[in-house]
Amino acid sequence: MLLFTPGPTPVLEDVRFSMSQPTIHHRTPEFEAIFADIREKLKNIFQTKEVLMIASSGTGAMEASVINFTQKKALTINAGKFGERFGKICQAQGIDYTELKYEWHTPVSVNDVIKALEDEKDIDAIFIQICESAGGLRHPVEEIAKAVKTLGRDIMIVADGITAVGVEPIDTSDIDVLISGSQKAFMLPPGLSMLGLNEGAIKRLESYDKGYYLNLKSELKKQQANTTAYTAATTLIIGLGTMLNKIESIGVEKLYHDTKMRAQATKKALQAIGLDIYPSTPAPAMTTIAFEKADELRKILKSKYSVNIAGGQDHLKGKIFRINHMGLIETYEASWVVNAIELALADMGVRTFDGKANLIFNKEIFREDV
Repeated sequence: MLLFTPGPTPVLEDVRFSMSQPTIHHRTPEFEAIFADIREKLKNIFQTKEVLMIASSGTGAMEASVINFTQKKALTINAGKFGERFGKICQAQGIDYTELKYEWHTPVSVNDVIKALEDEKDIDAIFIQICESAGGLRHPVEEIAKAVKTLGRDIMIVADGITAVGVEPIDTSDIDVLISGSQKAFMLPPGLSMLGLNEGAIKRLESYDKGYYLNLKSELKKQQANTTAYTAATTLIIGLGTMLNKIESIGVEKLYHDTKMRAQATKKALQAIGLDIYPSTPAPAMTTIAFEKADELRKILKSKYSVNIAGGQDHLKGKIFRINHMGLIETYEASWVVNAIELALADMGVRTFDGKANLIFNKEIFREDV
């Protein structure tokens, strides 16, 4: 079965092997050396001054960010389930917030953000997805961050990059906090979240001490000494080290290039056989297709062609399907996915199979001008 859901992604064999070795204790020089090496490699991926690793899913890092970086009031951007989640975290923590809400295929407007900040002077943290994976939408996060920083106010920009880090280059010049998770582009089992911190975030932590397990001030102090405040997710961290070594050997620029080309080729292939892209600004992490018989298509793909892709949630349930591009994916596997979709459409009587999707996919992937 080919797993092409946008998280969890497949775990590579050599990563599984590294995680199958005898467990080592996290309070030892051996693990501290591993931890130190991984921290430096993560800084290179995140392009931030500091990084933290927490034994939690990405939602844990989202909650930690809300707790530690909102002193007065938050602004949350809701264009899908995960933007909505930031608001729910604020509610659960009793933190005052304002929400900008959009359709799941529509990116936030920079002007809307600036207007909200002008109207509410007590907002001191913004929470937004880079890629809102509920619909595969890419928000203009870097543009928003740059515009916000020109206001001259101490406003934290917290960017959820769970389906963006390791997928595409992210300009972190004006981003204070960048969140990621293990089960996406890092191709690990779920359970490890990561946060990249820039100078503004580090400075805010110095003057703010909130939370217990998710207290990032105490966690940063410990991790700068190459240990953790509480028990480290040792097995996942060792697997992460193996994955980072693979990325380093390939080259992060090539990883971004290959992911971009795979995403472009998939979109063009599926458009060529009459399918429509759902979001107005698609992220390279996944291809999201608007299709009224999405559930039927997914069942055929899984049962007949051994391809597992994701569907939609809430009002989009049964109306979209999502194909992952994150991680180290073999070209022949991605090619089979678009071919299988065309075969499934023929099974459904939507169109006659003629191999067009696979042809377009490979022409785009093997273009000589890129």
